[in-house]
Amino acid sequence: MYGEWQLGHMPIDEYVKKHNAVVDAIRAVDPRAGVVAVGAVGPWDLGMLRGSQDHMDLISEHIYRKELADVDAHTRQLADGIESAARAHRAYRDSIAGLADRGIRIAMDEWNYWYGPYVYGELGVQYHLKDALGVARALHAFFRNSDLFFMANYAQTVNVIGAIKTSKTDSTMDATGLALALYRAHFGTRPVAASGDTKGMDVSAALADDGSALTVALVNPRPATVRLDLLVDGHPPAGPATVWTLTGSDPMAGNVPGKAPTVVVREGVSPIGTAGLEVAGYSISLFRFPLS
Repeated sequence: MYGEWQLGHMPIDEYVKKHNAVVDAIRAVDPRAGVVAVGAVGPWDLGMLRGSQDHMDLISEHIYRKELADVDAHTRQLADGIESAARAHRAYRDSIAGLADRGIRIAMDEWNYWYGPYVYGELGVQYHLKDALGVARALHAFFRNSDLFFMANYAQTVNVIGAIKTSKTDSTMDATGLALALYRAHFGTRPVAASGDTKGMDVSAALADDGSALTVALVNPRPATVRLDLLVDGHPPAGPATVWTLTGSDPMAGNVPGKAPTVVVREGVSPIGTAGLEVAGYSISLFRFPLS
């Protein structure tokens, strides 16, 4: 509702009054109702968090990004926006009276790339390998700030800026959908700290819920293969890693319904332990180590 193009848009001072009145009416019917307030970093967030913090459980943000020619810069855009939103909300907690005690977290309920011709109907853009790398880096940014982000919803699902693309007779998982599915299937549920010289790659790590495995995810936004040594504190790996690699022929590779996919995920084994992990150029690699 911060947008002047929205039906019912109004200045923030007036919207705070409307929001609070509607939430009071909802809670009168069902005190258990969870409320997601409309947010947007800047003056709108400040108005909502100062005037409505006792009338919300979460506050929403949206991030969309266009295309940049440089692949590394293109893949950084979403993650940079997520980190920027996180910094803003941490500053709000420091500067707005009472806010830190309420623990209001962010619902990033729309995030994605949005550019290019609409080849799958209205807003039906084609995604590419470089967008998949950017989606993975965005996930890493969410993991690094998982104390602040309550949820993060990729927008959207089918054709309309979607992870799945369809024709009248076929469908395929677009590059961004493959990245989301890869992390859903093989990344852990308990983010852990990762630091050191990453040689230009974006690195994130997480434990399985039961602590039986550690997954280290590496996004290489450059063309050259990179080797990286891994040191795991506390629980050394008990064996070789299973590795899943998402890559394609070039950064502009994309999957089209009815045609053989050009962005794929391959599974293998990394027999060299934690020394010299090999990450192909323009790829996402998830190394899953069993832990003793």
